[in-house]
Order: sequence, then structure tokens, then C-alpha cells
Amino acid sequence: MKNSKPPIMKILDGQDKELMTVRKIERDGNALIIRGKIFGAMPMVAKLTPGEARAALKLLDARTILFLLTMLFRRG
Repeated sequence: MKNSKPPIMKILDGQDKELMTVRKIERDGNALIIRGKIFGAMPMVAKLTPGEARAALKLLDARTILFLLTMLFRRG
């Protein structure tokens, strides 16, 4: 019997220290709900609305968008 862990995603700071562990991303109507813990201890629920997602895209230049598209295929 295999002991499988649920998938998690970690968001790191500039010194590679854990800022947030994301345990679940789910849809709630037209928004994304992100559930996890900040600094490994404080539970957090964040909401990303369509307007905020569009605002985030405006922060990206063409070079960064290209990097994001290829990021999943890179090692690391």
C-alpha cells in the first residue's frame, strides 16, 4: 500500500524561505479561492477575482509572459 501525500505548492521569498504553502485552489463562481498556510502556521483563504487577475496580467511584459508559458517545462 502506497502512502501518497496530497499535492502542495510553496511560495518562497528572496532567500528561499517559505512564505506560503498552498494546499488547494478551487473555483467559487467567477473567482479562484486559494487555501493554504502563511509561514507554515497561519491558515489563509485568498480570493482572486477576474478584475484582479486582469490587473495582474497588466503587470507582466511580453518577456515574462513567454517565461511563464515555458516555466512548467523547466527543471528546478
